[in-house]
Amino acid sequence: MQERTTPSPVALDESMSINDLLAQRLERDAGGVLAERSDGQGRWTPVTVQAFADEVRAVAKGLVALGIAPGDRVGIMSRTRYEWTVLDFAGWAAGAVVVPIYETSSAEQVRWIASDSGVRLVVVETAAHAAIVEEARDDLPGLGQVLVIDSGALGALETLGATVDDDEVARRSEALSGADLATVIYTSGTTGRPKGAELTHGNFVALSLLGVDGLADVCAAPGSRTLLFLPLAHVFARFIEVLCIPSGAVMGHTPDARHLVEDLGAFRPTFVLAVPRVFEKVYNSAQLKAGGGAKLRVFRWSAKVAITWSRALDTPRGPSAALRAQHRVADALVLGKLRAALGGHARYAISGGAPLGERLAHFYRGVGVVVLEGYGLTETTAPTAVNLPELSKVGTVGPPFPGTSIRIAEDGEIQVSGPHVFRGYRHLPEATAEAFDDGWFRTGDIGHLDDDGYLHITGRKKEIIVTAGGKNVAPAVLEDRLRAHPLVSQVVVVGDQRPFVGALVTIDEEMLPGWLTQHGLPAMTVAEARTNPDVLAALDRAVARANDAVSHAESIRKIEVLDTDLTEDNGYLTPSLKVKRALVVKDFAPAIERLYTDTRETTGR
Repeated sequence: MQERTTPSPVALDESMSINDLLAQRLERDAGGVLAERSDGQGRWTPVTVQAFADEVRAVAKGLVALGIAPGDRVGIMSRTRYEWTVLDFAGWAAGAVVVPIYETSSAEQVRWIASDSGVRLVVVETAAHAAIVEEARDDLPGLGQVLVIDSGALGALETLGATVDDDEVARRSEALSGADLATVIYTSGTTGRPKGAELTHGNFVALSLLGVDGLADVCAAPGSRTLLFLPLAHVFARFIEVLCIPSGAVMGHTPDARHLVEDLGAFRPTFVLAVPRVFEKVYNSAQLKAGGGAKLRVFRWSAKVAITWSRALDTPRGPSAALRAQHRVADALVLGKLRAALGGHARYAISGGAPLGERLAHFYRGVGVVVLEGYGLTETTAPTAVNLPELSKVGTVGPPFPGTSIRIAEDGEIQVSGPHVFRGYRHLPEATAEAFDDGWFRTGDIGHLDDDGYLHITGRKKEIIVTAGGKNVAPAVLEDRLRAHPLVSQVVVVGDQRPFVGALVTIDEEMLPGWLTQHGLPAMTVAEARTNPDVLAALDRAVARANDAVSHAESIRKIEVLDTDLTEDNGYLTPSLKVKRALVVKDFAPAIERLYTDTRETTGR
């Protein structure tokens, strides 16, 4: 059994809560900037640590005035915005447990999360969100008010709390310790009802302090800034929100990725966090904007130089003089513009949620942005392994996070131990017991540790495909490589107990028009594109490139292009953009059958 531990570089105080992190930041840097608020017009207004702490206390007093007692659950249903962070810290200051709800959740999902967690109060972003919560109210006898941010919820709370003594909030805040529950985050779940992962103040404090030390050059260097655009309902963004308090980094918020390029340009972060799909979109969009002809050839040459240059960095001799010269030319022509698209100041990007892929990691490093790929789950309060600036290896998710131990079980499952591991699933003692093996958390993921102690992820234990010939196939590698093509939105590899591996593919409707123009093809709908010979030939070539990563027995032999995309709106993606594989296989069973009805291989291998 493989096992590797990264020692803790800092002494952790188990009595500390998240409130203590803010109190310490206030004591040492009251006049410093904690956040910047956007006016929606590209202008950002600084918020000092003192101003933020004052606002948190005032809102916390409002929660007290509404009857929220220590340990009560308060729900937040909103996109990522400054008010989310204020409410988060106000809830903790009042001694409450904050329960995030994805702003895309249906009434049924809200009903389950609110009832299982027992929320007393829900603060939502819009009147439409309030209406969704109200649909579920009949099944939520403990639910009191529903407040709306867009209707002045925070101001109303401050007014309500004006009569509450500051000392009451101070007493509640100071009473919390690391063992107390901070939040219940419901895993978005690719199957079944979401489980509520109970994370303590100690989980966040430990991971944040260890992160400040291990990621100092990323998040704690002078001038560090990050723009949060991933959902704060997800543990990844939530961890960074808390991490920014002890690290001293300035945080900004933007609600989604629709205006991300403009927001990045205005805010100018030094580090960003994103899921691989965002990095793929940036690359594919840049390629399409290059158009055709000479400009496209220049883009592709520059991208190739960036990847080659990055790969050369990992060799003993490094990039040759000729390659360095080519890189300077590529930087002037293309790569510098891509850095500018990320705000011009970004040195690091943290990628998580799914495998990034070696090609993209090398490309961005060649651009000048080091992508630190990491790995973690809700149950580990986000990262449990991550590539560090001085310990980075493309193609891996890095060594165990400081203070973390990782071992590989006999069946290849990754197991984790450390102060960031959750305490259990809410109201599910049997599921909690099953999630641990002698104190080690069973992640459900398959992987291995290399000779340097870096973790390689192979795939999900439950998603391993066993073909009729007995070949074990991890779909993630093939899916990630195929999804890198501009035409491809989603991929689901199939083949369990089948004669060969196939794949369901969806077309990216946003990228399709530009791709067609670039290739001299007429405009067409997705429905038309899925049967167009030129489109299918391009997809076949993409499959062939993806198959280069695996053996012949594991390769995709045939694809079926679906007439609809897999999205969060139609229920086939989780809010963290993971495919609900079991649901796709069930609902698209006829499409899968077509793959194996005519067993003629269409991808030319």
